[in-house]
Amino acid sequence: MSAVMEAAPPAERTASRDSWTAVFALARFEARRLLMSLPVIVGFLVYVAWIVWNAQDYADGYPALQNVDRATQGGPLLVGLAVLLAVNQAVLRSGRRDTERHFGVLVMGAGRRTAAHLLSVGPAVLLTAVCVTGQFGWEALKSGALGHGSVGELLVGPLTVLLFGAVGVLMARLVASTFAAPLLLVVFLFLFVLGTGLGGEGGWVRWLYPVVGEMSNDTLPSDLIGRPALWHAVYLAGLGLSLALLAVLLGGGRARSARALFVGALALTVLGGTAQAQGVPAKTTAARERVTFHPEQVQTCVERGGSRYCAFPEWRGRTADWASVVDQVQSLAGGTAHDQRLLVRQRIDATYGLDGDAAIPPSKAAHQVTVGTNWGGNRVPEFSAAVAAVLIAGDENAAGELCDGRMVTLMWIALAWESDPITQLRRVRLDDSVTGSAIVLSPTNSMSMTEGQTTVVRELLERPRGEIEAKVKSRWSELTAPKVTTARVAELLGLDAKVKADSCD
Repeated sequence: MSAVMEAAPPAERTASRDSWTAVFALARFEARRLLMSLPVIVGFLVYVAWIVWNAQDYADGYPALQNVDRATQGGPLLVGLAVLLAVNQAVLRSGRRDTERHFGVLVMGAGRRTAAHLLSVGPAVLLTAVCVTGQFGWEALKSGALGHGSVGELLVGPLTVLLFGAVGVLMARLVASTFAAPLLLVVFLFLFVLGTGLGGEGGWVRWLYPVVGEMSNDTLPSDLIGRPALWHAVYLAGLGLSLALLAVLLGGGRARSARALFVGALALTVLGGTAQAQGVPAKTTAARERVTFHPEQVQTCVERGGSRYCAFPEWRGRTADWASVVDQVQSLAGGTAHDQRLLVRQRIDATYGLDGDAAIPPSKAAHQVTVGTNWGGNRVPEFSAAVAAVLIAGDENAAGELCDGRMVTLMWIALAWESDPITQLRRVRLDDSVTGSAIVLSPTNSMSMTEGQTTVVRELLERPRGEIEAKVKSRWSELTAPKVTTARVAELLGLDAKVKADSCD
């Protein structure tokens, strides 16, 4: 009798404890199913393959980490879409298999089942974060890496997967149809991939999209990027949490804490969205103008091999690479050019930030050579051509007007030191050709080569370097005399080649 009268434990507390234990158990079960689903497996495999393939020659082995962090944001979009589809189908599974009516007898209600599905997205988010960290770390460990990445930019990838997972669960609670999620994927691809969702024009509106891609031809110093990366991460986190909590509420969650959290997440979304729309700070704009028009005010200069090299702080370690090219070119030059003191200055146009695409105007200062913020690949022969042009013409502005036989000597000393000069000749020309006339690229103004000049340069590069080097140095004054013809240059260098008359057109 006394045993019957004993007080039983509170039923509500036991149910609450047991139901949350069931939530986490269901979340673990659904997380395993989610990661093993075909769309997610394919999404991650393609994502990892893209990371490996892209990392092989990214930025020609000289990555700037302030660009690498943004480069991690595109791949997670594919994973996010796969997670959206898979989690949506997981939530709708009970409806498809007619098991929804059986859940009514369980302690765990629809709201907590929704929470379990949302929690199941967590491992995919964490795995994406691992991939983002691996991609960024791979580039950061390269010997040619420089600059600084942004935590806000690196968070975009994982937060995008979180956002898409929340969208998938919310859609399942709004529309109990298996066709809704695939239809949304088509709409997304149209709006974000074929439209303007991944960057381009659009002002502050583009920051409402998950990924905002911006890429300038020049790499900007990390303190001049001017992107509201951290605020965008806050916006994405708030939006993802808002949609997740809304899905819980629509799924039957009635807890006061869920409603309070939803209001807080919504406020976080508004805060991040408003802050990221403020534009570039005036301080950053002023710094961009100073770097563009008065780079000497923010640069550090070092002496190497008789020449002076001035670079922005993050590029100080690259002056040795520039000096190596200058030494190689001058070693092939004759006359006073062989020992000419040069000023190599790093110059960019940062006026419009990452949206800018303006060319760098040539310098009129005597014996000054411009070098950009990118290096490796085609940038090396372009810089080499710029050095040779200044050694022969005197300054960059005059080099752009060269159209006589001096172009032959210029191109030979610019490329003959390379292990494969013919390939470098192809890379430095706009049309990637080694025949006919073409535009020669350089960090500032381009130069032009006639068909005859191309023929002579190619023949010279195919001959033993020592043989041509002796002739170039012994006939330097004649080879670099103004208005010397290409035919005369070929004759002085011992080539029996018939070339067309030079033309400045």
